[in-house]
Amino acid sequence: MTSIDDLFKRPSLPSNKRKLEVTRDPNEVYKSVKLSPKRDAKRNGQAMVEDDEEDDGIAGPELPLDEEEEAPDDEEGRFFGGGITDDTAEVLDFIDGRDREIMGPERIDAAWVRKLALNFEKRISKNAELRAKFEDEPQKFMGSEADLDADIKALSILSEHSDLYEEFVKLGCVSSLVSLLAHENTDIAIDAIEIIGELTDEDVEAEQKQWDVLVDAMLDSDLLDLLSQNVSRLNENNESDRNGIYHALSVLENLSSRPSIAELIGKDTPILSWLLSRIQRRESTVGQNKQYAAEILAILLQSSAANQERFNELNGIDTFLQLLSAYRKRDPGKGTEEEEYVENVFDCVTCSVDTEAGRSKFLEAEGVELCLIMLREGKMSKPRALRLLDYALGGQAGSACCERLVEAAGLKTIFSMFMKKHDNQMTEHLLGILASLLRSLPGDSAPRIRALAKFVEKDYEKIDRLVQLRVAYSSKLATVEQEIKRERAGLSSDKEEKPDEWLSRRLDAGLFSLQTVDVILAWLVAEDDGAKTKIQKLLADREESLSNIKATLQEQLEGMDASMEGVDITSKEMLGTLVQFL
Repeated sequence: MTSIDDLFKRPSLPSNKRKLEVTRDPNEVYKSVKLSPKRDAKRNGQAMVEDDEEDDGIAGPELPLDEEEEAPDDEEGRFFGGGITDDTAEVLDFIDGRDREIMGPERIDAAWVRKLALNFEKRISKNAELRAKFEDEPQKFMGSEADLDADIKALSILSEHSDLYEEFVKLGCVSSLVSLLAHENTDIAIDAIEIIGELTDEDVEAEQKQWDVLVDAMLDSDLLDLLSQNVSRLNENNESDRNGIYHALSVLENLSSRPSIAELIGKDTPILSWLLSRIQRRESTVGQNKQYAAEILAILLQSSAANQERFNELNGIDTFLQLLSAYRKRDPGKGTEEEEYVENVFDCVTCSVDTEAGRSKFLEAEGVELCLIMLREGKMSKPRALRLLDYALGGQAGSACCERLVEAAGLKTIFSMFMKKHDNQMTEHLLGILASLLRSLPGDSAPRIRALAKFVEKDYEKIDRLVQLRVAYSSKLATVEQEIKRERAGLSSDKEEKPDEWLSRRLDAGLFSLQTVDVILAWLVAEDDGAKTKIQKLLADREESLSNIKATLQEQLEGMDASMEGVDITSKEMLGTLVQFL
């Protein structure tokens, strides 16, 4: 059975694939380059005859030529601009279109790929040959470069025929395509990066095996190193290079869908360091590349514990907390790149405090204090700071963070928020923080006594609130469990049960929050006799007892037994001890 902690103690990251924003109107771009080789731009294809500078004094039509006299070249006469009218050009285009219809669409199969590969390799060889021969005369190899550019873009059609990926790899074209990332002309390298992004995009309807074959061949051709070199050499002050950086980030996102590659990116390349540097770059308005870099870094950190360690070694938590400090009171514009950027920076820090080293860095950088300021004064940052605190305080290594929260006068902030109404996510994180305080604060210590005092003050109003939440969650859960029970009873003998689907529905109905509430109540029963009496009275008013709380904790224990892999032994022992008090 899937561990509850695995499902919930992990920051959610954006799942929608980003698309490059068009900075110019496509029609404007098209019009700016539209110039037919058969027409003159100024005369619009019409014949123009200039007056002779000298008048020969002869009026009327020109005399016909003698038979032996040759007609002069008509440089600016009726054939100027291509020699055909617009109507004639339309007729010829129509005939060409009819010819293509008769021939039918081109068949795209293995033979087509072989032909494409042969032409592609020829273009690369010819361009390399001319570049070497005429190194100081670019006009002599620019034509071959234009042909190569066109052939690179022609590979885009392969993304619609993923069944041909294996053949494309066998022909050695993948290695040739990747090698173009080292081309002296950055425009060629950018085209290659863009095509690699298209071929590996999640929108491509490729089977996992087909995708793996293609990507493995790219990695064998040093794709990661070449990508790293390109993001370093491209200059984002140039629009073309700026788009190139975007496409490189897109490739990294595609590759990171396989966790092992995400770990390679952080381990074997300086990309992690470059992302950190790129995110810190000052911009008057947060651009899409800065936002995208933060998103890619968040994905890499969530995919690999090794990447989190590397991030901590680069002092990433301190750096990112400084970036977030600008949003203590100021909110980014709603729906802007800056808003997404802030969310991704929060995600990066949240992923990193999941480790003991990360929590230590978080404490050193006064992350707890910053989060408390955001909870008191922030708006957009408030729910994200609350989630970050929940992760920092959780687990076995959260004790120091819990003590720091009490020392920083955070109990008042947390408990006052708890007494107010919030959405499900914020309530869940508040419950998580309360459970962590009761679990991690040392017994009989001053911080623990102060935390327990908050639960019993004002005639146990916090316990009233906890029981109210318990009633709400158990009511929703009971409805879903009745539906599941009917479904299970209606299953025929040849149909399998759906435990994962049923667990997911129970979690959506509030199972995790109910379990957290009951853990908190169990701690209070074990710690304080007055709290125990109050809880028993409130449960009795609803025809329930401590046995209901006990049943919830026992279910959690059974879930741990069913999925021993990755089970927190300390959590299991804690639950077993609490059950005895019930």
